[in-house]
Amino acid sequence: MTGAHQPAPRAGRETVARHARETRHPLIRALSVVGVVVAVLATSIAGVAAYTVWDTVSALEDSSVELVGNEVLPPSIGEIEGGVNVLLVGSDSCEGQDISLFPRCANNDAEGERNDVTMLVHISDEPRRVTVVSFPRDMIVPIPSCPDGEGGQYSAMSAQPLNASYMYGGLPCTALTIEELTGEEIHFAAAIRWTGVIDMSDAIGGVDVCVAGDISDVHTGLSLTEGEHTLQGVQALQFLRIRHGIGDGSDLGRISNQQQFMSSMVRKLKSDAVLGDPQTLLRFATTAVDLTRQDPPQLVLSSDLANPMRMVQIAMAAKDVPFEDIVFVQYPTEYDADFVHVLPVRDAADVLFAALRENQAVTLTGEASQGYGVEVRGEADAGEAAEPAPEGEGDAAAGETDAAPEAEGETGGEAAAPIERVELPSQIAGTTAAEVTCTRPES
Repeated sequence: MTGAHQPAPRAGRETVARHARETRHPLIRALSVVGVVVAVLATSIAGVAAYTVWDTVSALEDSSVELVGNEVLPPSIGEIEGGVNVLLVGSDSCEGQDISLFPRCANNDAEGERNDVTMLVHISDEPRRVTVVSFPRDMIVPIPSCPDGEGGQYSAMSAQPLNASYMYGGLPCTALTIEELTGEEIHFAAAIRWTGVIDMSDAIGGVDVCVAGDISDVHTGLSLTEGEHTLQGVQALQFLRIRHGIGDGSDLGRISNQQQFMSSMVRKLKSDAVLGDPQTLLRFATTAVDLTRQDPPQLVLSSDLANPMRMVQIAMAAKDVPFEDIVFVQYPTEYDADFVHVLPVRDAADVLFAALRENQAVTLTGEASQGYGVEVRGEADAGEAAEPAPEGEGDAAAGETDAAPEAEGETGGEAAAPIERVELPSQIAGTTAAEVTCTRPES
């Protein structure tokens, strides 16, 4: 087989809010940055002593790493200006892990540390939107020359699995690889290890997930019955790592499973259950700082992100984005001739990244998952997403909405200029945070 299954296009789904925008707090820094951003907000909102803030800054800066070519930016009050790209990495390192939870570490079956989860979070300039692009770990890409950490450089490689970049040169090398692949500049980056995922999911009190049928995986040890579950700790990590037993058993199915988890986490973070609970916020703060202090650190930040003011700026830029404008997509791929690795489909990806650079809203036309990992079950509760128009009245009901289907807001009774939208190719799978998805058992 020379190419991946190409799903039939589905009806386009606009990712632009069609109703009045509400104040929201998605703070979607995925698994690591989310915790740190909320931690900083917690210290500010709760009025924790100045010593605690200083202690947090010191701990974060001590464990941070430098990205290549990034200039130091002075912090200022308010939203960060312009668009911003944050790279998020989940690594498979056995360092500092509980051996009893990870038999592969005891067996030493995989030396080194790889970026098994790689995501680019793009927060646009005004009007603010958030797009999270997940990159398959086995995608064959060029790896550029990367710093070796001792003042030298590793040689460039023309074709390697993406997850070799972290083993090759750490977080800076993965950032350079994604920059070369996408043409996008990485401004900030963070990496989290397994123990970090466990601790952060405990700190939030668990994340709700849905499975469309019983699933069981001997590789991760996860077994779930059909229905809804609240996962935290080890179970949360198992859910994020599982691929056998769901979808087509591939990493592509696992990506959409991870996106279901993140989408649900976004909805929980903006709810009163988290942002309205000072104790939960402070638990986030303590957990994030503790992770940076472990030896080895379970949470690593780029040096320009290891700054509470910078985190607040990024959080402020994303805080009012409605669920419809938080989009999770998979970088488009096709299988190689051996059906083992996947190859980038660059022409389809170019449409996505051109839209991001031009600050254009996107419409999803592909399936929810390239690997059949999830299915869309419906929309998020009205209290969590943009409230739908009254039944039978449609989107144009007079007085029911502040935004027409093709405009965002009105001034003096006149509709604003139409919002430019880009219809993404059907090879690009994905969902929005407004959609509720369920994990599919392996078929």
